[in-house]
Amino acid sequence: MSTTFRSLRIFNYRLWASGAIVSNIGTWMQRTAQDWLVLTGLTHHNATAVGIVMSLQFGPQMLLLPLTGYVADHFDRRKLLFVTQAAMGTLALALGLLTVTGLVRLWQVYVFAGLLGCVTAFDAPARQTFVSDLVGERDLANAVALNSTSFNAARMLGPAVAGLLIASVGSGWVFLINALSFVAVLGALRMLRLDQLHIKPRNVRSRGSFVEGFKYVWTRPDLKAALLMLFLIGTFGLNFPIFISTMSVTAFHAGASEYGVLSSTMAIGSVTGALLAARRARPTMGLLLGAGAMFGVGCTAAALMPNYVLFGVVLVVIGVSTQTFTTSTNSLVQLTTEPAMRGRVIAILLAIALGGTPLGAPVVGWVADRFGPRWALGVGAASGFGAALVGLVYLMRYRQLRFYREGWRLRYSIEAPRPVTVTVIPDPVATVQRSELDEAEEDTASGV
Repeated sequence: MSTTFRSLRIFNYRLWASGAIVSNIGTWMQRTAQDWLVLTGLTHHNATAVGIVMSLQFGPQMLLLPLTGYVADHFDRRKLLFVTQAAMGTLALALGLLTVTGLVRLWQVYVFAGLLGCVTAFDAPARQTFVSDLVGERDLANAVALNSTSFNAARMLGPAVAGLLIASVGSGWVFLINALSFVAVLGALRMLRLDQLHIKPRNVRSRGSFVEGFKYVWTRPDLKAALLMLFLIGTFGLNFPIFISTMSVTAFHAGASEYGVLSSTMAIGSVTGALLAARRARPTMGLLLGAGAMFGVGCTAAALMPNYVLFGVVLVVIGVSTQTFTTSTNSLVQLTTEPAMRGRVIAILLAIALGGTPLGAPVVGWVADRFGPRWALGVGAASGFGAALVGLVYLMRYRQLRFYREGWRLRYSIEAPRPVTVTVIPDPVATVQRSELDEAEEDTASGV
């Protein structure tokens, strides 16, 4: 088996990945059906309403941050995932029944989005850090990238299937199928070989543990830069339900099946980006900078595309850049964070990535309603360029990035990271020392 898929050699990860991809397909089907239901069934092409649904679904990531990372670090993640996955399946079942019977109203979708957001707030950090329990530290970066590959492979299938089902039988049945898909991941959790899990001792529960996560990040310039870049793109750039749905309906006058195909088209790029990330031994800050800039260029090009086909082609480029950025950020943060702090730091990462949506989605939706979907994509482009600027400032300040000319070529140089000792106190009786590992590989001069 190639190094790209090496984590699949591990039985527990292979079992988990099999159940997860089934559930992920159902999740993408529901996301597509929910956005289409709100945009065309419960409102008259109101992008702001879609933005509100996104805010309610992702807002709890920020509001519940004091609890979610703490729970991921202190409780059995496998048992926690049993509870959260079962709860999400139940919510999908209830929304499906309301929709099939014709009783669903917009306010009910808002309520279900908020409840799903609360459950997901606890599920996401536990699910992200559970990967290290499945594969250990050595294969962590590879497993994180393969998780993203699975998620985005499902993204290729889910929206396209959902579009066909919406056109033929309606959104309600899509919700019900998603509810059924959770059986796969619950079965995988039940069948794991517990003696092969890489479980580390849980932290001692103490007051102030949550604050330690922020203190830890504050002492790490690399983490602060990566999280700020993620905030910009996550808040104003990762609003694709708004971008794609409004471009489909308003700019290209397309139907549900075409909307689903566009979402799947973007996923082709996302899978490509995830597979490329799986081949890398370790991500770097320079990679995040490049991916952010590529995201900005992609959104700019998408806003200028004159027709449906060319817009879909550019979405592939956006998918590659998006997945490269998000997967590399996740891997970089996990690999350079002390294991005892990982759950809290990942909770902060997820709160920024998903919790920023309540701030950005209504703004992007309002721009789409007021000025048109192409200007909304312009907001996304600005977020990518802003993130690239943050990465550039970090490399110049902390890694002494310098540009110079060698003949007719422009070249650059970056210094290796300087070891910085950081004291972490996750509980009153434990002090963890670590050296900052910004990037493992030493960057040498190369052409641009």
